[in-house]
Amino acid sequence: MMTRKNNWLLTAVQMGLLAWSGATLAADKVYVANEGADTVSVLDAASFKTLASVRVGKAPHNVQVSPDGKVVWVTNNGEPAQTADASEHKEMAQGSHDAMGKPGAVWAIDTATNAVVAKVPVGMHPAHVVVSPDGRFAYITNGGDNTVSVIDTAARSLVATIPVGKFPHGLRISPDGTQAYVANLKGGTVSVIDTASQKEIAQVPAGKGPAQVGFTPDGSLVLVSLSEENAVAVIDPATRKVIRKVAVGTVPIQLYVTPDSRTLLVANQGTPKKPGKTVSLIELESFKVAKTVVTGAGAHGVVVDREGRYAYVTNMYANSVSVLDVKDRKVVKTVPVGKTPNGISVTP
Repeated sequence: MMTRKNNWLLTAVQMGLLAWSGATLAADKVYVANEGADTVSVLDAASFKTLASVRVGKAPHNVQVSPDGKVVWVTNNGEPAQTADASEHKEMAQGSHDAMGKPGAVWAIDTATNAVVAKVPVGMHPAHVVVSPDGRFAYITNGGDNTVSVIDTAARSLVATIPVGKFPHGLRISPDGTQAYVANLKGGTVSVIDTASQKEIAQVPAGKGPAQVGFTPDGSLVLVSLSEENAVAVIDPATRKVIRKVAVGTVPIQLYVTPDSRTLLVANQGTPKKPGKTVSLIELESFKVAKTVVTGAGAHGVVVDREGRYAYVTNMYANSVSVLDVKDRKVVKTVPVGKTPNGISVTP
C-alpha cells in the first residue's frame, strides 16, 4: 500500500517533470473587463499572454468566473454600438451616455469556447457581479436604481430584485454563502443581504465612498475600501461594526485578501488628473501597510489566484494589467489589454 509520504513524493516528482517539460497543470485564465473597448480580455495565468478578446456589451464594468470555472459573468449596458465612421462618433458617444440611464445586463461567456451564451437584463447601471459559492446564483449591483439583482445561473433568468443602499457598487459573498455584503458608494454604508430570504437585513455605517468589500477566507473580517477617505474600514461581521480604519493610497477601489487570510491587497486608483499607481499590502494581523507596490496608472481592480502566488491588477489609465508576485511583493510582468480595464477575475 502506498503511504501518504510516498504519494506526496510521487506527486512532487510528477509536478517537477511537468514544470521541466514546460507543461501547465491547469488551464487557469484571467478575465479582464475593458470598459472603454466593449471587450473582455482572456489571459493565460501561466504565461501571462493574451489568449483572446471577447466582444461583449457596452462598457463592461466587472467580471466574475463561476466557482466551477465554466462561465464568466460580465456586467454591461446592453448591446454594443454598431461600427460607425468618424462622422458618427459624436452620436455614438451620446448613445453610450444615454445607455447609462437604461436597464443594463449581465452576459455569460462559455470559458471553453469564449462564446457569449446568455444575456440577462438586470437593473440600471449594473456595476459588480459575484456568484454564490455553490454556483446557484449570481448577484449584480445596480447603481442606477439602488438594487441588487439575483440571477438563477442554471435557468439564466432573474429571480429576485433586492432594494439596498444608495448607489451600490462592489459586493462579495461570505465564505459560508449565507450573506452578501454590498458597498453603497453614495450612501456611506454596507448593506447586508441574507441569501436565504434574498432580503437586506442590515445597513452598516462604513465611511465615505465605500467602493468594494472583501472577506477574509476564514470569514472573520469584512474589509471595505473607502474611496473618499483614502482608507480601508475593517468590519467585524459578528457585531456588524467598524472596528478600525487603515490609511492607504488615494481613491482606493478594489481589494482582495490572500487565501491564507493574512494579507489584504488594495488598488489605489487616484484620479484622471492625478492617477494613483500603487497597491497597498496590509498585514491583517497588525493592520499595518507592510508594503506599497508601484503598478500602473489608475490601479483599479485586483484579484489573487488560488495559491496566493500572484495578484493581477488592472491599470485603468495605462490599459494594462500588472502581475504582482505576492511573496516577493513586486511586479513581475505588465500585460497590455483593452481600453480602460476595470474588473478582473481569475479561474477559481
